[in-house]
Amino acid sequence: QVQLVESGGGLVQAGGSLGLSCTASGIIFGIGAMAWYRQAPGKQRELVATTTSGGRTNYADSVKGRFTISRDKNTAYLQMNSLKPEDTAVYYCNADVVSSTLTRDNYWGQGTQVTVSS
Repeated sequence: QVQLVESGGGLVQAGGSLGLSCTASGIIFGIGAMAWYRQAPGKQRELVATTTSGGRTNYADSVKGRFTISRDKNTAYLQMNSLKPEDTAVYYCNADVVSSTLTRDNYWGQGTQVTVSS
């Protein structure tokens, strides 16, 4: 059973920084793309950033230049700088994982709250 476990959320003032991490555990044969999404109250879940297994990255326009996604083996990171109140949301990790079933399945983490105060 594959699990994605996130950590690093919290409360920060506007202009501050936070770092999130997401570690995939279980019997894993390979991990493809990893991504961070977020969902603010009353809004749809939106893509924040992605990174491929080859290290290519892509960002939502709203976070370009402020957020950085990276990965190391089974862990993805999201470094968030110059945070704004509108970045307040639950942040979710997402990954395509080849597990012991030898099929590529998509997994979600449980989410971690990020709150940016003005």
